[in-house]
Amino acid sequence: MKIRQGGLADVPAILDMLDGAVAWLAAQGRTGQWGTEPWSTRPEAVRRVRDIVASGTPWVAEVDGKPAGTLTLSAHPAPYVAPADEPERYVHLLVTDRAFRGLGVGSALLAHAVAETRREGVGLLRVDCYAGDDQRLVAYYRSQGFTPTETFTVGEWPGQVLAQRVTP
Repeated sequence: MKIRQGGLADVPAILDMLDGAVAWLAAQGRTGQWGTEPWSTRPEAVRRVRDIVASGTPWVAEVDGKPAGTLTLSAHPAPYVAPADEPERYVHLLVTDRAFRGLGVGSALLAHAVAETRREGVGLLRVDCYAGDDQRLVAYYRSQGFTPTETFTVGEWPGQVLAQRVTP
């Protein structure tokens, strides 16, 4: 697996991975997180992905030259989360392609985010995720070294912010 810095040219691949995640979740009856409509068919969602990628630093994990996962790091959280009272890096759009399940793509990307946060001399890495249904995402981030902090709600969508201290 290779992790490389991405850019706006990767938006179609990111949207493909997000579309695949929606289909996978919907096939399991887990539509609370992202619904059933592909990201790529929703203009506002496409704009959101482009804006996040353009304003942050996207990273793409590749397996045999194919995009297997992605996340974007930025210096600020999403608009629905209050900024920290110290410098931070924030994980946006972590998604993996189900075709590469079991290879540790998400874990590798999060480890890379920790390393980048450390390299930049920042001591706090945060992420937010869907906190409804079975709390599987919250449990996943906990298993990756994050600690739940505050909760939030956007409309009826329940979310959880998690943080990890990074030694610069």
